[in-house]
Amino acid sequence: MFATSVFYAVVGVIFLAVMFMADFPPHIGIIGIFSLVAAYGLYRKRAWAIWFVLILFFTGTAFSAFMIYDVLARNYILGISVIVYLILTWVFTAYAATRRNTLEG
Repeated sequence: MFATSVFYAVVGVIFLAVMFMADFPPHIGIIGIFSLVAAYGLYRKRAWAIWFVLILFFTGTAFSAFMIYDVLARNYILGISVIVYLILTWVFTAYAATRRNTLEG
């Protein structure tokens, strides 16, 4: 669970930094804040953290699908990084879902 919480913490910080560099789009800020909240919940082993992970799974998948469709032909580095984010989101969501019984309720 520590690696999962580190992933969501790093993603949250990156998304908040990108939000400030990209002229404050609110959806990126919301994903960043939810990622930091999920990281805290997973680190402290709270049962509610799995709900934030599931919310981030669906929002991250939708965000990534749009970004891949929109950006991949123009900017390969950004497209590849979004694909890596999408794959890691799926992997860490699956891991957190299988280990949800370790979270205290």
